[in-house]
Amino acid sequence: MTAPHSRGLLNWSLLLLLGMIWGASFMGSKFALSGFGPFTVAALRIALGAVALTVMIYALGRTLPAWSGPNGKRIWLHCLGMALFSNAIPFTLLSWGQLRVTSGFAGITMAVVPLLVLPLAFLLVPGEQMSLRKIIGFCVGFAGTIVLIGIDALSLSGADLEGIARLACVAAASCYAIGSIITRLCPPVSNMGFAAGALLLASGIMVPLAFLIEGVPHAPTGEAIWGVLYLGVFPTALATIMLVTVINSAGPSFLSMVNYQVPVWAVVFGVLLLGEPLPGQFLWALGLILLGLAISQVRFRRIV
Repeated sequence: MTAPHSRGLLNWSLLLLLGMIWGASFMGSKFALSGFGPFTVAALRIALGAVALTVMIYALGRTLPAWSGPNGKRIWLHCLGMALFSNAIPFTLLSWGQLRVTSGFAGITMAVVPLLVLPLAFLLVPGEQMSLRKIIGFCVGFAGTIVLIGIDALSLSGADLEGIARLACVAAASCYAIGSIITRLCPPVSNMGFAAGALLLASGIMVPLAFLIEGVPHAPTGEAIWGVLYLGVFPTALATIMLVTVINSAGPSFLSMVNYQVPVWAVVFGVLLLGEPLPGQFLWALGLILLGLAISQVRFRRIV
C-alpha cells in the first residue's frame, strides 16, 4: 500500500468515533462476562462481527478478497495476521485478564499501544517517521492517561493469578501494535473485504477453541447477551472497517493515538450511563491528552 497521505477531517472524525466505540466496550465486556466465559465472549463477538460485516459487503455488491491473482495469497496471509494479532489473541487475553485485574490497569496497558507502534512503524512502514516531536506528543498523551486513571491502578490487588493477568494485558497491547503494522503492509485491497476476511478467519479459530475450552454457554442473562451483541456489532465489525481505513490512509502511528481517547470515553460513559462520579483530575488529564495529540500530529509551519 502507498504511504499514508491524509490526516484530514475524515480520519480525525473516524479516530474520534473509534475512541467512543471502544470506550464503551469496557461496559459491554463487563456485561458479557457476567454470563459468558472469556473465550466465549471473544469467540461470540468475533463471529457476530464476521457475520454482520460479510452480510454488509455482499449487500453492497462487494466481495471478499480474491484468492487468485498476483497478490491474492499475500492478502489472505495479511488477513490471517490481522485475525490473530488484532482480534483472536488480544480479545481473548483482555477478556481473561479483565476478570483478574482492575479496569484501570487494563486502560493503562492499552495506552501503551502508541508507544509500541512508534518504533515498529518507523522500522517497518515506509514513510513513517519517529521524530522527537512525535515521541514527546506520545509521552504527553500517555501521561494524561496515567493522570486520568491514577497511579494506584498499578498497585496489586492480591487477586489470584493477577501477575499473569497483567502480563496478558501487556501482551494484548503488543498484539494490537503488531496487528496495525501487518494491516498497513497489506497490498492494495478493499478495506471492507479485508476486514471481513480477517474476522472470518478469526472466528474460524476462536469458535472451536471456545467450545473446546468452555463448552456450550448455559442460560446467559439478557444483560450478557446485549453485551455480546454490542461488542460484536460496534467495537468489532464497524470498528474493524474504520481502523483499516484509518491505517491505510493516515498510518498506524496516527491510529494508535485512539488508545489515549478510550479511557476518557470510558469515564464519560460511566458518568452519563452508570451514574459514576466524574474524577476530579478529568479535565487535567483531558488537557494533557489533547496536548499530546496536538504535539504529535499537528504540523507547525515556521514563520520566517
